[in-house]
Amino acid sequence: MGNRQTGFTLIEIAIVLVIIGLLLGGVLKGQELITGARVRNLIQQQDGVKAAYFGFLDRYKALPGDYSGAAANITGATGSGDGDGQIEAGAESILAWEHLAKSGFINGSYVANGATTPTDANNPKNPYAGYMQLIYDGVYGTGTSTTPAGSRHNLKTGPNIPVEIVGELDRKVDDGSPYTGAFQFSPYAGGGTAPTGEGTGGCVTAAVAGTAPVPAGWNVAGGSANCGGASLY
Repeated sequence: MGNRQTGFTLIEIAIVLVIIGLLLGGVLKGQELITGARVRNLIQQQDGVKAAYFGFLDRYKALPGDYSGAAANITGATGSGDGDGQIEAGAESILAWEHLAKSGFINGSYVANGATTPTDANNPKNPYAGYMQLIYDGVYGTGTSTTPAGSRHNLKTGPNIPVEIVGELDRKVDDGSPYTGAFQFSPYAGGGTAPTGEGTGGCVTAAVAGTAPVPAGWNVAGGSANCGGASLY
């Protein structure tokens, strides 16, 4: 009686490898679809607030939060701004959401009631539970200034966003650079822990000088889960 050969044939091994390849491809494609959906969600949220901001400006000829006639002209508004053309930190940046909501430009029932810091009752959140901010300041890009010098009106995504998500958002809507363009990195904490800045493990990498300089970029390799950006108006 001859010896019986055991083990797998080349055909069987090939079939197994093909199945493993298909499974891995499906997992990677699924992750890609999830990431894409999350990025689109953030983009839609940013675009929605931007449309509301300019819609409010067109209707009232004033900015939400800064509108001095809000209490008299917006039903349910609990306060007005000082009308100086800037949505300032504190009460006005919180009041902005109430003005937008009470005038029908955004969904929600936000009531400022004199608050100066975000809470669930007076401030919307991003999909990662970080508070957003609509304000006139310089806390974006390489800047950290909350004073008017060098500032612009901007909408901050809020923190808690994975770096790969906010980086992909930047690539889709702007130039992909955290320090230039209409969408930039922002360390805004929004009532939570501020996103880490430059360096290993942070949200962005510093530019590297040399004969072949490397520009600053989103530190996807660092894997930070607490990043954010700002859309400049």
